[in-house]
Amino acid sequence: MGQQIRITDVTLRDGSHAVRHQFSKDQIVRVVRALDEAGMPVIEVCHGDGLAGASVNYGFSAVHELELLETAAATVKQATLAVLLIPGIGTIHDLKEAHKRGAGLVRVATHSTEADISAQHIAAARELGMEAVGFLMMSHMVEPAELARQAKLMESYGAQVVYVVDSAGAQTMPMVQARVGALRAALNPETKIGFHGHNNLGLAVGNSIVAIDAGAAYIDTACRGLGAGAGNTATEAMVAVCAKSDIATGVNLRGVMDIAEDIVAGEIGVTPLVDRASITIGYAGVYSSFLLHARRAAERFGVSETEILEELGKRRVVGGQEDMIVDVAIELAKRAESAAQAPVPAHAG
Repeated sequence: MGQQIRITDVTLRDGSHAVRHQFSKDQIVRVVRALDEAGMPVIEVCHGDGLAGASVNYGFSAVHELELLETAAATVKQATLAVLLIPGIGTIHDLKEAHKRGAGLVRVATHSTEADISAQHIAAARELGMEAVGFLMMSHMVEPAELARQAKLMESYGAQVVYVVDSAGAQTMPMVQARVGALRAALNPETKIGFHGHNNLGLAVGNSIVAIDAGAAYIDTACRGLGAGAGNTATEAMVAVCAKSDIATGVNLRGVMDIAEDIVAGEIGVTPLVDRASITIGYAGVYSSFLLHARRAAERFGVSETEILEELGKRRVVGGQEDMIVDVAIELAKRAESAAQAPVPAHAG
């Protein structure tokens, strides 16, 4: 292929979901230093739900995200530090504070039909001199032409990159090709296209390669795939596949394999799996970060986590509606109780 892509490693942001936002400063230092030495160009450090995400609704961090960002900034030597901002959770004030502490890039994330709420945040990022990235989440829920229209809005606000974000890991390869291709056809040539995949259907690496073929130049990955649901595109696997496909990343394969094996698996001790629950997320098209919330609700109310996820998919619940998870669990528990108490019909004689 002879292409050049830019990888953003999201181990320390999307991976925060997988560890219930409990990263320590020491873990930040270890991962950032190793990623930086491996040549990773962009490293995202943030609460899983972005700036100001630490809350009752999303889960509190063990260490405040701005402290983690400061720790990363004191460690990094060549990489750009990135943060995520979801309008309505994070504010322009939060963005300014993150910039002061070393963030040079922000991904402004909205639902795939709500790009219009990103205007002031993208503009603020450009005014601060940050690289501004539009992040269209749950992109499987909208047709390619409409997704391209939303991307054009972000571009008009000043986004230099716009991402197709497969938040649910629900997209097949043709779906990715259609959406990335639609953006590439609609946006200005100088505007870059990105792809963020989840591995709930086991397609994260394959989908990322398809995205590159369709015109994406920015790809998100996480070491050991650490992320919500079944995790993200695994950094080490993606770098290896790119090397075999004549796609330049500038990232040292041995270095990221060591991070995945020795730090993420060996020390952090979490490896996301393509299992029954995560496959349900991908098949039903549910936000990947709902997995741990659904698991807790299932345990609390004595219902099936897969039933919760299936019901959330039927209701087309999206990020920001985490409170619906408990509502669905309660409803399922009541249904089960009613069914158990229903009289057994007598057999006709």
